[in-house]
Amino acid sequence: MLTNSSRPRGRPRNFDESEALQKATQIFWSKSYDGVAIDDLIAGMGVGRQSLYSVFGDKRTLFLRVLRAYAERKGAGAAKALFSPPALRDAIAGFLRHAVEIATEEGAVPGCLMVCVAPLVDDAEVRQFLKDAAAGGLALVERRFCDGISAGEIPADFPVTTRARQVLDLARGLTMHAQIGAPRNTLLKDAREAADLLLLQP
Repeated sequence: MLTNSSRPRGRPRNFDESEALQKATQIFWSKSYDGVAIDDLIAGMGVGRQSLYSVFGDKRTLFLRVLRAYAERKGAGAAKALFSPPALRDAIAGFLRHAVEIATEEGAVPGCLMVCVAPLVDDAEVRQFLKDAAAGGLALVERRFCDGISAGEIPADFPVTTRARQVLDLARGLTMHAQIGAPRNTLLKDAREAADLLLLQP
């Protein structure tokens, strides 16, 4: 008798991988890395212990995957906020507004995984990832300021790198305020006003 050699081996997955990864993000975000146990992940992600290890790896491997996916999503939104508006002032305000919106998402834990959770993880690969992400964010904001110079919105001697660092520092500050319970409307107002300050000449 002939058999169907193309039939998949093993039991099919009974969970959505991307959805499980998003659930893991919320677990790490709410409990912190050190506060999360494997049993928390199994219960919160809706996967079995064997599936957790075979699909996602151990806790450290899963956290790194969560961190990368989160950074990609946040980075894509930040880039869109920076480069969609034609006016530089609107771009900087949009970037800061995006940071506030991420930090105050409805149904999510206040704050940011990369600002409030990941820096506390004692792991060399996590620290390097955060350094690389910060450098990428700085380069992105610098590029937007350079576009503003080319468009004649700011002078050629504008302190691009200094202001780009300040933009990122303000975004982190707004995120931290969100974590401790600052109202979203207040933070959005702060983001709008900060954009004007950042474009002032020193």
